[in-house]
Amino acid sequence: MRTIAPPFTVAAPSGARIRDRLRVDVADGKVLTLIGQHLGRHQRADLAERVAIGPVAVKDNRRAERKKKLTAVSSSRWAGAMTRAGEDQYQLSMRCLYDERAGLRRAIGKITRRLAVECGQRQGRVRGYQDQGERFQKQRRLQTLTARLAVVEQHIAEGRPPVVVGGRRLARMRHHLTDAQLTAADWHKRWDAARLFLTADGESGAPHSNYTITVNPADGSVTILLPEPLRHLANAPRGRYRLACTVVFHHRRQEWLDRVCAHRAVRYDIVCDPVRERWYLDASWSTDTTPPPTPQEIQAAGGRMLAVDLNADHLAAYVLDPHGNPVGEPFTAALELTGPASRRDGRLRAAITSLIQMARTHGCGGIVIENLGFTDARQMGRETMGRGKRGKAFRRTVAGIPTAKFRERLRGMAYHQGLIVIAVDPAYTSRWGDTHWRGPLDDQSTTTVTRHHAAAVAIGRRALGHRIRRRPGVTAFDRRIGQRRATGQTVSVPRARGTASPPRTTGMPYQGSKTRQRPSDQFALFPAPRTVRGAPGARHFTPGPESADSANTGQQH
Repeated sequence: MRTIAPPFTVAAPSGARIRDRLRVDVADGKVLTLIGQHLGRHQRADLAERVAIGPVAVKDNRRAERKKKLTAVSSSRWAGAMTRAGEDQYQLSMRCLYDERAGLRRAIGKITRRLAVECGQRQGRVRGYQDQGERFQKQRRLQTLTARLAVVEQHIAEGRPPVVVGGRRLARMRHHLTDAQLTAADWHKRWDAARLFLTADGESGAPHSNYTITVNPADGSVTILLPEPLRHLANAPRGRYRLACTVVFHHRRQEWLDRVCAHRAVRYDIVCDPVRERWYLDASWSTDTTPPPTPQEIQAAGGRMLAVDLNADHLAAYVLDPHGNPVGEPFTAALELTGPASRRDGRLRAAITSLIQMARTHGCGGIVIENLGFTDARQMGRETMGRGKRGKAFRRTVAGIPTAKFRERLRGMAYHQGLIVIAVDPAYTSRWGDTHWRGPLDDQSTTTVTRHHAAAVAIGRRALGHRIRRRPGVTAFDRRIGQRRATGQTVSVPRARGTASPPRTTGMPYQGSKTRQRPSDQFALFPAPRTVRGAPGARHFTPGPESADSANTGQQH
């Protein structure tokens, strides 16, 4: 059995981002396009220069020199935003190269170990391929992965990651316009919109938190500082252009007003959506967060927790008390992630909203999830997740589970509702939950309990520091057994001294809540007659007390 990592508390969001629509007219749209194209052209040139410098220390990346060059064609604040964006893009591309190299190495190592075993044979825990045909295809795949690894290693050694401003997927779409159902003009419109640069970093102490792109909280007017070559387009004092529309920021408006009125830094991004032919203004800022409590502190404080099991098409949840016992009925939230990205994101938010409502209804202090990533599955899925049609269907199911997006959406939405998110190791939760909890929960529940609900119980118990295995008596279908204290709860309640019950006799009726230790301690007053078969004539007789069955069927000896 593998080592199970301890649970941990998911950190709160470190920033916030809100959006409002800019209802610009034709003239304002042309000005915004000119500004974005001008700044985007120089920002791409600066990024190329930064990539050519390579992996150097921060003091050697020549940012001051590059910023001075960009200031002559824009402004000092625009130049600072462009150099900062170029540095962030370079560092992100390098991290992606490192991740790709690690994934390729894992896949190559897995295939190499399986190729070392004969077809249909097994050496320890390594299984060879089924036949020579599959082995030949894996040899070809190994050559392809090795060639890709060599290219990645070369990029890392040179410190020059390949970067496509506008997106590699959109760039490849240019050669498959028929499959994408696009015309050349539509593609060029999307490509030009993706390469615009209209980002202004916030400044603490600046008027309304940003001098480059300023939003007046009083009337919602938006003014933009024009680059030096475009100052002739100014319609406001000091080389600025004022849009004819206004913004409101309905979502989280009060937080935005608090920062703007206090002149704390707020970053603004102007984004163009060529498909809808709309313009948007995004406002973002960093938040001051305190370290969340640890799982041990949450357990010591007591309180209920909502345990959630994430699946491809639904969320299975169960409420657990501080002792790890299931409370109430199981909960299922549908999760149909099909269609466009906006529709999938909306359905995911709706499912998370239902979880938060259930947690608040039952007085839960937090939500427990699994720490899923499927990093290895993406690289070695063909080697570890079966083969043929069944393996392919399973890999598609795993790929459709929104692990990262679910975690990010949940931690942000739960944080604003005062809930804490705890992540646990997903090892054996489905298997052990199905073994120890599915049957008893299904007996006492009025709704159907699936293995996913049982897995949710296992997830919640692991977060609370309890063992997953259920001791007898925690869930009992019998009414008399259900009324007494559950013998499987984590906290035992000792009896006070001097309150022990007197010795029981065989004729003494059952009283009190203490469980007898021997089957002979419990008797049936009026046992049903038993039929003895196998004799020439079947006959009925009433058994004596020594043959009565124990009423405490959950007690172990």
